[in-house]
Amino acid sequence: MKLYRPVGAKELELIAQANFRAFPPRLPEQPIFYPVLNFEYAAQIAAKWNTQERSFAGFVTQFEIQDEYVQRFEVQTVGGQIYKELWVPANELEEFNHHIVGEITVEAAYYGKRFKGEIDPETNLPKGIQAVTRQIYWVESP
Repeated sequence: MKLYRPVGAKELELIAQANFRAFPPRLPEQPIFYPVLNFEYAAQIAAKWNTQERSFAGFVTQFEIQDEYVQRFEVQTVGGQIYKELWVPANELEEFNHHIVGEITVEAAYYGKRFKGEIDPETNLPKGIQAVTRQIYWVESP
């Protein structure tokens, strides 16, 4: 199954440190890891929420997870039809990572007006992050 995960700059950096093969552990105040089922939903979170906090940048990652494994998690609808996500307990994230097939890719990059870092012109990602990319878009959020 293909899933998406909106992340901020720090989480993207930690994913890069794991060679784009795993998501970092959740913080104590984050009991759930929630990948989403479609790009549109992930893009909304990355562009509207991540660009307004901390690093003022948001990214949509995409990854494949083994179908037979991911079926153990019930799809949660948290609003309209596109707002579908899986709720993975934080203490199961390490096992979840073992079922990722291939690499985590970066599908889109969003930067808020208050973003202060340097962007690599070849990847549109923060300098120093060498990502496996498919399509990267630079979008300035409000």
